[in-house]
Amino acid sequence: MMNKNHKIFKVITIIVVVITLFLAGWIMANQFGLVEGYDFGAGAYYYADIPTEQYQEIVNEDAYQTSVPKWIFYVLFFAWGWLMWRLWVWVENRGKNQ
Repeated sequence: MMNKNHKIFKVITIIVVVITLFLAGWIMANQFGLVEGYDFGAGAYYYADIPTEQYQEIVNEDAYQTSVPKWIFYVLFFAWGWLMWRLWVWVENRGKNQ
């Protein structure tokens, strides 16, 4: 028999999956993220799909400007990775204890 928390998490999981599938379908149907004039498919935003001779025309390296030092982004990236690893360890240990 499932306890109350299991039912709540199951309902939340189902809701998240349904919303994710809906949003994925909506994004694909409206063709968001594609570069006009280039038929690269869904991966149009990956630099590897862009022909080398046209790279500078499509990619604007100055589009994102910030006053935050680059090292802060690295620290945040690794901190996020560490937090997700700790969460995974916690979930694994919790599953073993039940």
